[in-house]
Amino acid sequence: MHYVGVDLAWGEKNPTGLAVLDGAGRLAHLSAAVADDTIETTLRPYVKGRCLVAIDAPLVVTNATGNRLAEAELNRDFARFDAGAHPANTGRKEFAQTPRGARLAERLGLDIDPSSSSRRRAIEVYPHPATVALFRLGRTLKYKPKAGRPLTQLRSELLRLAGLLEGLAEAAVPLHLADQEDWRALVTRIESAERKSDLRPAEDEVDAVVCAYVAMFASLQRSLTTTYGDIRSGYIVTPTLPDGHQPSPREPRATAVPSRPRGPDLDPVHAAVQEYAVREPALREAADSFVAIVTTLLDDAGINYLGVTGRAKSVSSFAGKAARTVDGSLLYPDPLAQITDQVGVRVITYLHSDVAAVADLLADQLTVLDDRDMGQETASEGRFGYASRHLLVALDPQRGAPSVYAELGGLSASVQVRTVLQHAWAEFEHDIRYKGTIPEEHAPDLDRRFTLAAGLLELADREFSAIRDRLQATMTDQRPEADTGDPRISAPDLATFLAGQFTDAGWSRTDHYEWISGLLLELGITSLDELGGLLSSIDAGAIDARMGYRYPPGAVRRLDDALLAVFGGRYLGLHGNAHREALLRTRLEKLRLPSDHADRQPT
Repeated sequence: MHYVGVDLAWGEKNPTGLAVLDGAGRLAHLSAAVADDTIETTLRPYVKGRCLVAIDAPLVVTNATGNRLAEAELNRDFARFDAGAHPANTGRKEFAQTPRGARLAERLGLDIDPSSSSRRRAIEVYPHPATVALFRLGRTLKYKPKAGRPLTQLRSELLRLAGLLEGLAEAAVPLHLADQEDWRALVTRIESAERKSDLRPAEDEVDAVVCAYVAMFASLQRSLTTTYGDIRSGYIVTPTLPDGHQPSPREPRATAVPSRPRGPDLDPVHAAVQEYAVREPALREAADSFVAIVTTLLDDAGINYLGVTGRAKSVSSFAGKAARTVDGSLLYPDPLAQITDQVGVRVITYLHSDVAAVADLLADQLTVLDDRDMGQETASEGRFGYASRHLLVALDPQRGAPSVYAELGGLSASVQVRTVLQHAWAEFEHDIRYKGTIPEEHAPDLDRRFTLAAGLLELADREFSAIRDRLQATMTDQRPEADTGDPRISAPDLATFLAGQFTDAGWSRTDHYEWISGLLLELGITSLDELGGLLSSIDAGAIDARMGYRYPPGAVRRLDDALLAVFGGRYLGLHGNAHREALLRTRLEKLRLPSDHADRQPT
């Protein structure tokens, strides 16, 4: 089954938006075309089998003047929301003969009777009233180019609509756009538009997606769909206006050249989206900076992790979240302040103990504004399910930060920390549950299976931790044989040695062992015997006390601090430490030993 949306231009000089959804509500096609031949060629593969094509253009026009019955009926409900239909009559040249929409339906062999049970049908739809009904808008979104509407308003309103459409991923009739490449490219075009003309083709494609969704909604939610008019005089199909839904107060008309809308008279969501669109480029840079900071902290602590990624929330995603309501009221009355994941960072670890280590590290080095252990919350309810540590962090004003991160002052980042198994469950569960059509009769069994999988993965996490602990316990007395052909201490040998040397430390990343092996080579330490002798001469407990770790440092960090304590300034000057000299100087102040040991050479 395919649901097709056609935002049909009334003539063949302007572009027509085309969108196709598959039976699960996933975007299968998105484009624009001008000529009827091109439109037919593009759509034909999708209308060979069962289909419903929703066309935003009149299909049946019989009246000589004025409105059709369908338009008059629809306007009685929707005109007060600024969503009234334009009059279509045979007095207009576009409809003097068979309307273009009807000709296209005929070329594709589609039945245009809205009451038909044919497998291949077309219906007339109208996006404006559809969006008012679907999203409970107080008035239509003002993304159509008209006199007095600045580019900033058109762009933010179109992005708001894109965000609302993305938000339908969790609706009873789900629409899945956010992970589709064509859709992301379209949103990027909107965000980067510098002229009103840049928005016109994008607007047609967004409207086509609305039409395609209306087709799916009308097919799956017939009791919530209204058909105004009939096949004899013309009709329009749209989601039913919710009972009691009222228009919002109309904004006063401007008496001068309008500037960027601000102030209490502006819809708070509209205002927030406009402001966010201005901020978003800077937030993308801030996300990169937060990723760099978190990565540096993890590397400096020697904590083992799989990866660190980040992103700034897209304008469309922000718009969709800002528009969410509960019982008719906005969930976020002040979206710019209350939506806290505008900058997001995700840290994936191997083991559950590393999740806690990362959280402790962030709490020590940054300001934690909020900290939720979603796995613990789920377990406290006696359930298995989503597990992830969510922290809202900001730079610590008392600690200071390098000048390169000055732009992060006043900003926060939402950091998710989870194991690779928790991440796999969360991603798969989200992909299936929110991006697929789940028949109601199968939902309980699906819930049970996801719960079972979550329980099994929790057991797997525990087993992986047990394996690590067992390996560390057996490494205590191991001393690998040296490779006489390579002057460096190999990373695997060094990992085994350090596991026995620092039995209470966690594993570090593989590349960390390779990196510090290079530092040892710079220091002239080429064997584990030499390294063991050096470490036996220091007081590891004193180093730990001076550092005052508030998180469990990895094995490489423990060795790093030991080398810094022994070699002091010489260690700072190594070529392999050039990129972190400032960090090491700060640590050296904590570790400073009596002067006769500051630059001690190994014996």
